[in-house]
Amino acid sequence: MEINMISTNKIYNESRLFFVTSTIVNGIPVFVNEDYYKILINALKFYQINNGLLIYAYVLIENQFNLIISNENVSKIMQSFKKYTAKEIISRLQEDKKYSILKEFRDVKPDYKITSLHQIWQEGFNPEEIISLKMLYQKIEYIHNKPVRKNLVFNPEDWEYSSAANYLFGSKEILKITRIM
Repeated sequence: MEINMISTNKIYNESRLFFVTSTIVNGIPVFVNEDYYKILINALKFYQINNGLLIYAYVLIENQFNLIISNENVSKIMQSFKKYTAKEIISRLQEDKKYSILKEFRDVKPDYKITSLHQIWQEGFNPEEIISLKMLYQKIEYIHNKPVRKNLVFNPEDWEYSSAANYLFGSKEILKITRIM
């Protein structure tokens, strides 16, 4: 089966499930406390409520997010999500007087980007269409075990910013998820 995407992160078949990921430039650990995680959480909730974004699994860690999502406008939502969260991250870093991090984000911004002073997210969101149940379960396991692989927790369900506990216990809803299993 052909995967319906092209290298510029445009998706041809938006009605499918997608594994998406995005990383902060240079792997800078921005999400260091609840205030920064709330930027991502609140933005995802906004798209769930206002745009019908379905989230099947997620993990948010210090410098990236991984999601399994579906919507008829995944590309537009992800573009808007990253733009909005970048502005909020910059604002929060300014409030917290994290000037060295802001400087790094200014220094890595490509010259051709003239509408902003900073580059927060790496370009794109690497959409991967979920083409089978086996792939879906592999991606869910990958997402849920990421905090364990990063030595952040011993058990996947112990990471607060993940859907692992949702799947294991049917509770702990920081974000509403659409359960697969």
